[in-house]
Amino acid sequence: MRRYGPAALLLLTGGAVLRITLFGDLYLRYVQAGLRPYLIVSGVALVLLGVVTAILRHHPPSPHEDAHDEDTHDESDDGYAGHEGDDGYAGHEGHSHGPAGPRVAWLLTLPALALLLFPPPALGSYSAGREAAQRAAQGVGTFPALPAGNPVELTVAGFSSRAVYDSGRSLKGRTVRLTGFVTHGDDGTWYVTRLLVTCCAADATTGKVEIRDADDDVLPADTWVTVTGTWRPKGTLGSDAAWPPVLDAATVTRVKQPADPYEKP
Repeated sequence: MRRYGPAALLLLTGGAVLRITLFGDLYLRYVQAGLRPYLIVSGVALVLLGVVTAILRHHPPSPHEDAHDEDTHDESDDGYAGHEGDDGYAGHEGHSHGPAGPRVAWLLTLPALALLLFPPPALGSYSAGREAAQRAAQGVGTFPALPAGNPVELTVAGFSSRAVYDSGRSLKGRTVRLTGFVTHGDDGTWYVTRLLVTCCAADATTGKVEIRDADDDVLPADTWVTVTGTWRPKGTLGSDAAWPPVLDAATVTRVKQPADPYEKP
């Protein structure tokens, strides 16, 4: 069975990649949607390589190879026979690996099995709470006008940028709608939070909006909600005092986590 170790690892890894890309949207927990074709091609290539490796491992050796192996085994026995009992060597029995490599290599199948059977969830409140607020290095200025009508659907990052940097005060008097997951502050405040991903989950940064005047009880962390309300000005534009922005909530509604949990730049 050990001879098929490399093939099994390739098949498991390729199958896991195809499972989260070709047969669902789980890949959106880790990378941008635009990377899906590359992941599918990679998964197919790994599966094909695993099949080819298994076939090559299964192919019996030629008679010439058998004879060569026997000669090598005899020479090895002659070389170690005189030392047996002196330093503990008896042929190759003391080695912990064979033609397929060391047994510890099988541990490499565990991450592939985990991805195949138990895909990790999207980043949430734990990841958001571990990093300091990372705001775009932009100066105060005017922003494009918001669409007509209320409420206006905005991303958490989009609302935050306008609240902190927009000298035109485009949020003033407008009703907005934000969707994200709940995170908690140390002083009892809570936020609607979203992670911003440029390429993959490894480069995720956090955006959050403080929610006030919500009638509902404080919701558990990582609960996905849609909040409708109005902007409450806070601090001087572009200053640390303006962060995080504040939304006076009119309604808070629990929602399901979207298929793509991350916001894009």
